[in-house]
Amino acid sequence: MKSLTAIGFEGSANKIGVGIVTLDGTILSNPRHTYITPPGHGFLPRETAHHHLQHLLPLVRSALEEAALTPADIDCICYTRGPGMGAPLQICAFAVRVLSLLWRKPIVAVNHCVAHIEMGRAVTAADDPVVLYVSGGNTQVIAYSEGRYRIFGETIDIAVGNCLDRFARVLTLSNDPSPGYNIEQLHLFYTYLRAAISATGRRFHGKQPSFKYGVWTGLVSLSDHHQNVNSN
Repeated sequence: MKSLTAIGFEGSANKIGVGIVTLDGTILSNPRHTYITPPGHGFLPRETAHHHLQHLLPLVRSALEEAALTPADIDCICYTRGPGMGAPLQICAFAVRVLSLLWRKPIVAVNHCVAHIEMGRAVTAADDPVVLYVSGGNTQVIAYSEGRYRIFGETIDIAVGNCLDRFARVLTLSNDPSPGYNIEQLHLFYTYLRAAISATGRRFHGKQPSFKYGVWTGLVSLSDHHQNVNSN
């Protein structure tokens, strides 16, 4: 029996990717391209959407060639419906609708967060996990209950990924290949966490602190130290 095969489009932020997978989780191809902005800058929706538009069709061709498949071998077309940045998401949504008409394939809209969790389940073979979901815009505790994934707890100030991105911009670190990777390369990752925890304790003297305020205080302190070292 032929295994079902899907082609998926992900463009919710600054990375555009086209992947082809089978129902059992086997990845046949996964080409992608990242929109890189100058150090100290984030990525804006309009410019990111233009990047995705430029690279989407070459990625589709690359995905099919790498998987040694044709559109006739694809059973469905999946795409990230959200959450994410509106303009970049629209590029993939429009492309998928066009390809669905050309290839005569059904469309499956995918929740970005649920896709991350399901990928983790496929890799780990976990049956019913409680998930600590950490991404650019989300830091949440999620589990499956009564027919759907539900959020049982989340940060109310700043997501860890967003925190790392802001820290990298303060230090004007390169965004290539990603801000978080370059923080680790500078051996600052664990150091700034210790500084943040220490700053939280000193500033609030045992009172219940804001995670965002404590972490940001530590980051700014470490940033000042880093800049002073570089200027000497």
